[in-house]
Amino acid sequence: MPLALAAIAGAFVGYRVGGAESSLWGVPWAVATVGLLLALWKRSLWGGLATLAFLACAHDVGQQRHGVLPPALAGHEFVLSGRILSLDADQRRSRFLFDIDACRPDDPDDTCPAVTRVRLSWYGAPELQPGECWSFNTRLREPLGFANPDAFDYGAWLWREGIQALGYVRDESPRRLAGAAFSVRRVALGQLKEMALSARGKRWLAALTLGAGDRLDDDDWQLLNATGTTHLMVISGLHVGLVATLVLWLLRRLSRWLQPLSWRMTVWPWIGAGAAAFAYAGLAGFEPPATRAAIMTAIGLWAASGRHAPGWWQAWWLALALIVICDPLAPWRPGLWLSFLAVAVLIMAWSGRPRPAGWRGWGIALLRSQWLLAPFMAAAVLLAFGRLSPLAPLVNLFAVPLVGSVMVPLGFVGWLFGGWPTVASWVWWPFDHMVAALTVVLAGAADGLPLWTPVSWWRWPIAAALLLWGLLWLLPGVERSTRAWACPSLLILVMLLRAPGLERNHLIVTVYDVGQGQLVELETRDRRVLVDTGPRFGSGFMPVSLLWPPGQRFDDVVVTHSDSDHSGGIAALRRDHRVERWWAPRGNDLRLPSRPCEAGGGWRDGEAFWRFLSPPAGDVATNANDRSCVLLVTLGARRVLITGDAGVGREHVFVKSLESGPLGSRRLDVLVAGHHGSVTSSSPTLVAATRPLEVIFSSGRGNPFGHPAPAVVQRFVDAGSRVWSTAYDGAVRILLTPSGLKVSTQRHPGWSQRLAVDVEDVGVESSP
Repeated sequence: MPLALAAIAGAFVGYRVGGAESSLWGVPWAVATVGLLLALWKRSLWGGLATLAFLACAHDVGQQRHGVLPPALAGHEFVLSGRILSLDADQRRSRFLFDIDACRPDDPDDTCPAVTRVRLSWYGAPELQPGECWSFNTRLREPLGFANPDAFDYGAWLWREGIQALGYVRDESPRRLAGAAFSVRRVALGQLKEMALSARGKRWLAALTLGAGDRLDDDDWQLLNATGTTHLMVISGLHVGLVATLVLWLLRRLSRWLQPLSWRMTVWPWIGAGAAAFAYAGLAGFEPPATRAAIMTAIGLWAASGRHAPGWWQAWWLALALIVICDPLAPWRPGLWLSFLAVAVLIMAWSGRPRPAGWRGWGIALLRSQWLLAPFMAAAVLLAFGRLSPLAPLVNLFAVPLVGSVMVPLGFVGWLFGGWPTVASWVWWPFDHMVAALTVVLAGAADGLPLWTPVSWWRWPIAAALLLWGLLWLLPGVERSTRAWACPSLLILVMLLRAPGLERNHLIVTVYDVGQGQLVELETRDRRVLVDTGPRFGSGFMPVSLLWPPGQRFDDVVVTHSDSDHSGGIAALRRDHRVERWWAPRGNDLRLPSRPCEAGGGWRDGEAFWRFLSPPAGDVATNANDRSCVLLVTLGARRVLITGDAGVGREHVFVKSLESGPLGSRRLDVLVAGHHGSVTSSSPTLVAATRPLEVIFSSGRGNPFGHPAPAVVQRFVDAGSRVWSTAYDGAVRILLTPSGLKVSTQRHPGWSQRLAVDVEDVGVESSP
């Protein structure tokens, strides 16, 4: 336990120190020095090992964090040389992990960053292979993604995968320095293409036996996610443990034949089984899940061997310590905690119980284990990923034995005949049909009770109820009568919970981080409104598809104009959600059943007024930006203005109605800056008339347009406004109440310093 806790503490200390000033690097060294001195004084071997584990993990994580590409070098070009680690290619582009061996800046005035691993895109790339060495010119950027509440955090995923920069290949004449070394896995994947199997059968066979999860397509992952069976397609404890068990059984039979008098005491079958576990993890490329499973399996074999072996809880802590020491980024991977939670539940469930005997005994043991695991794993998945598959326990009850005990062994047997494609195809014929049958069952389960994504406020109560349910059945000594009334009571209590609603005269404004585009959500007690839908990228990806689970209802969606950075997410909204009313300017080509937004129009609900200030009634501007719907929201004394991409000329028109109407001489509370902060909007006239308390720029980090313009930012700062940028702060959420405003952001890059505006290069940081 001390070794594991020291390793985890070192990893978190390294994370806190690595990105800070260099003076803080003395903290882990000072702690390690004191720990080593105490260990020597007490003559404690474990104390010394724990101190070394703390220092090693702190150093590795600190180096990883220190090596992240700094903002000052984002957009710069470097000539990189290194090796391709993994590859994801399609007809349009190749995306791959690249391990850097050498770096040379394209600009002599630059210096190479301390980056060692990057994720690159190469459009129109030649045929690539993992393991090849290349040299090419790249443009790098920070490893960041969109930062939105309750949404997938791409930046966090990049961090835990050890990726320190993103970028793309720019050189038209790259150099292949060396070919890929021989790989059994690559040869096997090449042979698999020649087999007479269905496309899905080939993908599943590659994933289940070779750990090639990248061969699965989006439909496969969507089906697995919807039924809570993604763990079946990852080389994890199920597969590695199966290989080790099979090898152990074979070697023990061999030892019984070779050493009939002492075979029970021989050690080499256990060592061989552990070696087989690591060999299989190596075949899968030593990916983190496979490596984690191999370490856990090896230590589990040691504990089961009974010869100078640790107890099961000692083995649990030892495995945790070794995994974190080998991979200090493991504490940030949810799979680590899911795996160890499952093993801990099984240890508690079977401690002091006899080993099952016979098919009936093993069947009952499987049912009991699944029953006890289900609530704990459901709670962990809900907290880690925000989703819950209602049928996952039942589906896993038959999917786990089918995949682990039938399909995976059958897949391995087929590889014995890999050199004879016809024979291998015949051996894999049942596997192929099992895949087809299993996908039909999974699809039926997903349609019957689809994946559930509870709203964020409900996740912790549901997870707590599931954990209490699991403990009631796991802990010994709990009476059946207690379980009989307590478990239904937990379900009733959770179902009786009601969402915390907004109070009257409260308004929430959320400007989402969607890159170079705009998407604003406004919520009152009685209404939910979207202004714009975000962009649609060349790949077809729409950021709006990640913000909410399907089935949301919006009272109104205002598409300010038809530019794709404002209207790109319309298709996703129409496909996944329900919109009661659409609003758009006249003359647009959005093909929506929309009402026209015109000056003087709008609606009222409760005490909130939603009023359009532009475009003028009946006017269709030639310029698409000047058609933009300009929306003013009034709730009590609070005012929020969203101007779309309306230019300076339009601003001069609607500013007059503001001064003579709802705003008067008062300051505007919130302004979503026009045209992402371009100089074509946010004129001195508008700034002087509104003097907004809070200004939000919705723009992409490092965008090629230079948004927001430094002059515009300075204009708002001089007016006494606080400025926020989704490029730096992520999503910006403002709660407006009669008593004041409360601002929260997803990122906090500028909390330690005041607003900085660089007239040479845009550098907007939020003021505290």
